[in-house]
Amino acid sequence: MHIGDLITHHARYRPHQTAVVFGETRLSYRDFNRRVNRLANAMQGLGIEKGQKIATLLPNCLALLEIYWAAAKTGAVVVPLSPMLLGAGLASLLDDSDAVLLFSNNALRPVVDAARRGITRLADNRVVLVDGAAPGYVDYARFTAASEEEPRDAGLSADDVYNIMYTSGTTGLPKGIVHTHQIRANYCTLLANAFRINPESVVLHTGSIVFNGAFTTLMPAFYKGATYILHPQFDVEALIETIKRDKVTHTMMVPSQIIAMMASPRFDPEEMQSLEMILSLGAPLHNEYKDALNHYLPGRFYELYGLTEGFVTILDRNDAVRKQGSVGIPIPFSDMRIELENGSIAGPNQIGEIVGRSPLLMPGYFKRPDLTAQAMRDGWLRTGDLGYTDEDGYLYLVDRKKEMIDSGGVKIYPRDIEEVLVRHPDVQEVAVFGVPHEKWGETPLAAVVLKPSRAATAEQLKEWTNLRVAARYQRVSDVVIMDAFPRNAAGKTLKRELRDPYWQGRGEKI
Repeated sequence: MHIGDLITHHARYRPHQTAVVFGETRLSYRDFNRRVNRLANAMQGLGIEKGQKIATLLPNCLALLEIYWAAAKTGAVVVPLSPMLLGAGLASLLDDSDAVLLFSNNALRPVVDAARRGITRLADNRVVLVDGAAPGYVDYARFTAASEEEPRDAGLSADDVYNIMYTSGTTGLPKGIVHTHQIRANYCTLLANAFRINPESVVLHTGSIVFNGAFTTLMPAFYKGATYILHPQFDVEALIETIKRDKVTHTMMVPSQIIAMMASPRFDPEEMQSLEMILSLGAPLHNEYKDALNHYLPGRFYELYGLTEGFVTILDRNDAVRKQGSVGIPIPFSDMRIELENGSIAGPNQIGEIVGRSPLLMPGYFKRPDLTAQAMRDGWLRTGDLGYTDEDGYLYLVDRKKEMIDSGGVKIYPRDIEEVLVRHPDVQEVAVFGVPHEKWGETPLAAVVLKPSRAATAEQLKEWTNLRVAARYQRVSDVVIMDAFPRNAAGKTLKRELRDPYWQGRGEKI
């Protein structure tokens, strides 16, 4: 069995159920399956075989969903790449992934043109544009003019690789995280159970689906035969309108998107009562916003902490108030421990590195056994995150190990300062990080985005914060007010891009 059977199953037994909504297009499972089959047969006709890599450089679109499921049926290994990549970065990942087929669009042709030079595997008949023809490229509509019947059996097993998800490492070298069909099937079953997704659910996704976080709702939605609504990109007004119009039951967002939703003038909890789940992931959501969300839409908030490499904990909606501040417990069939610097296992309320194992755990990094050996030991994943558990075993995040600030030998956790500053009435978002200091080595600096029409000055915010932090060493050396934070295509704040300019030429922090 393999996950490609899911769409076939629903097309046979629930053919008229709405599968996908994208813009004005609404497809039943039968119609979506036919489109997937046309693409799958076209890929097999081109000679794409089980185990060969197909890459995508696309924003959210219907074709991207079709590619995901055609790969699942044929055994091709899908490699979703961020549409924010530039030529050199794209070329590096296309080369590293061994991609033999690339899907993109006309808007990204200049980037593709620059990247594909010298990659002989990507000849003219191996680069497909999903939105029309161009010289030296294949038109998707013509490419998919193939049979709607099920593609030939690729001989897939649960242990065959389904995808490679690239993430940046601390060295800057690309790390391709491998997921098998079995791992994605575990996403289906374990997360559908955790989020209470069922065949009648309406699942909305507004962020980019090229990032692994999207699969936490995408896989269980298609496993259950639910309706999956995909937006082209995050648009807070469109999100609110879709929830109201389509009676959305489940949605997932990164913290900045949740903050934007609650800040919108159109945010009306009475019109969002259909929601059964609002899942926050990708970064910690500060308690100030959890309080507000649990007030406006009680009984709906879930929080997921996890790594693409394959360990997650989930704070259930029923625990969201009772265990506020926690990121929950490991999913079933998983295990977790907190390791101290000396290698011993921490007790309750002792801070150490989070180490875990689960049915979602990757077999390793693609072509990087060295990095795999560093990340996984005896089947346990070393997360690089610091946290502790309470007496009930619930996990609380402290910070990223590499983001901890060492000021004169004192360890400072940026999140402790962020939780103070975000309570200021003029502050919408905050990111704290270490910057160079002649005496102390490094010291905390706060970058801030203000709420609309608010006018606090940097000096006022600095003074306000430094009067309220728990210890003198947590005082910020400066506050920088910004119009917006740099983000990746998933909407996650890129704290490294905020921090690194301060460390240019100063060594190891870059």
